[in-house]
Amino acid sequence: MIPATFDYVRPDTVDEAVSALADAGEDAKILAGGQSLMPLLRLRLAYPDSLIDLDRVDPLREIRDEGDTLVIGAMATHHQVVRDPLVREFAPLIARATETVADPAVRHRGTFGGSLAHADPAGDLPAVALALDAVFLVRSVRGEREIPAADFFVDWMTSAMEPDELLLGVRIPKLGAGWGAHYEKFHRTAQAWAIVGVACAVRRENGTVREARIALTNMGSTPVRASDVEGAVASGADFGSAAEHAAAGTEPPTDLHGSAEYRRHLATVLTTRALAAAATP
Repeated sequence: MIPATFDYVRPDTVDEAVSALADAGEDAKILAGGQSLMPLLRLRLAYPDSLIDLDRVDPLREIRDEGDTLVIGAMATHHQVVRDPLVREFAPLIARATETVADPAVRHRGTFGGSLAHADPAGDLPAVALALDAVFLVRSVRGEREIPAADFFVDWMTSAMEPDELLLGVRIPKLGAGWGAHYEKFHRTAQAWAIVGVACAVRRENGTVREARIALTNMGSTPVRASDVEGAVASGADFGSAAEHAAAGTEPPTDLHGSAEYRRHLATVLTTRALAAAATP
């Protein structure tokens, strides 16, 4: 199919992009890598009045060290994120999860910020951002603000960003010595969305896991923090016993790929695997 007509704007700076968003009103769409938006446009599931292309806004591709945190620019591609030495050293969970996104062609065009702003609960990176207590940096003509990951994902493909706000980047707390990370997911093919995924980071101390951060992919209308599992791990439960709590408080969908009950079973199995892998030195 052919997309509906729209105005096309290609800013060169962040200021120009923010101004274009303000001028366009609520019926504007941001084009980052386009891996999610372009199919929607072609199928006319999205029909914006204006399309704002960020391809020339190079500062949004930056990945920088800010002491205790990293900031990953919204326009950094998945390929760039996977290969970045700062990400691999201080945010290994992001590197591991991003390696599993779709296929090499998509990873070379798709962007870190685009994947998160899309807010698809079946996407791999929203759960990772939630597990790591990431903070989203957004800007409009009214100024800049920060949105914690726990507040960013509101509903299925819906974020807390206002229509005139631009995602600048995401601030990620560094994982220091003693932390291990793993992303475990089950999917039908390499390019398919996860039926269930588990983002997991654990902190080891004297050979014992003292702390865990866990979030689930595709177990509700938003990514879900597995707080009960985290508490069980911190209390000294073995991984299998702790993982029995993985589906607590979730509302997984039933669709062609699996029932809600099947997803609850997968969450338990995959959480056990993720904990074991993250805890392995």
